[in-house]
Amino acid sequence: MSLAPRAVLVHRTTEYEELVARHGTHGQAAFFLASRGRDIAEVSERHRRARRALAEVTSAIPLAWRRTQVERSDLDRFLFAPEDVVVVVGQDGLVANVAKYLDGQPVVGIDADPGRNPGVLVRHRAEQAPVLLASVGSTGADELTMVEAVADDTQRLVALNEIYLGTAGHQTARYRLGLEDDGGAVEAQASSGVLVGTGTGATGWLRSLWQERGARLTLPAPTEDRLLWFVREAWPSPATGTSLVAGELTAASALTLTVESDRLIAFGDGIETDALELTWGQKVRVGTCARRLRLVG
Repeated sequence: MSLAPRAVLVHRTTEYEELVARHGTHGQAAFFLASRGRDIAEVSERHRRARRALAEVTSAIPLAWRRTQVERSDLDRFLFAPEDVVVVVGQDGLVANVAKYLDGQPVVGIDADPGRNPGVLVRHRAEQAPVLLASVGSTGADELTMVEAVADDTQRLVALNEIYLGTAGHQTARYRLGLEDDGGAVEAQASSGVLVGTGTGATGWLRSLWQERGARLTLPAPTEDRLLWFVREAWPSPATGTSLVAGELTAASALTLTVESDRLIAFGDGIETDALELTWGQKVRVGTCARRLRLVG
């Protein structure tokens, strides 16, 4: 007999909880915010809404299911199982945070603070949880494209929105850039780094670069097997070029980068603390990931 599903509720510490942990008491946190022109009442109310949503979703889990909770900072130490149903209660970014740890498990995004989040990934309200969880096996899910970077020493990074390759301080990165389907041609570059993004990431950092470049490329859809890449602030010099600064990658193509700095990093979805460490001479390949994020519609 197969195991009953396990509901994994993913949430994050609220701003109110972080303030009280840092300052010791509610009153001291209130004083700190007041000194900066903010009212703790608004922060406290958002905390209550988030905790109310988490409690409402918890109560909606079918009785026969197993259940557990994991906070965002513990995701890299949590072991997801194949039969898990992942319920993210929070912001859109929290879905991106959990995506790279999954391998086909369905994800239900619950907006913990409606009106403050775009709702691109947290598409549902807490009151919809009973129906969503009861029908999760039969409800359609979008298969969202992800991006991955694989280094020549087998280090691997997966992201839902985008992967950035460059220096930790966003200073000048030196490397050789090439496209696998371009006959092996490469270009030495000095820039602020390279960004490779998905259709989901097209609502964030990728879109800002796309707009800056005059929107000559078509942004991919979240479920499309196509990525866009941009080089940030490429610097022309006698030793470095600027001819390869933007383009698209299909499922069959990839971008390759050979490090020519003492240390570069690659991180996904804005989380610099979880990064690939790359040293001089290493090569990293970036392209679409075979895995998809199954986001319940």
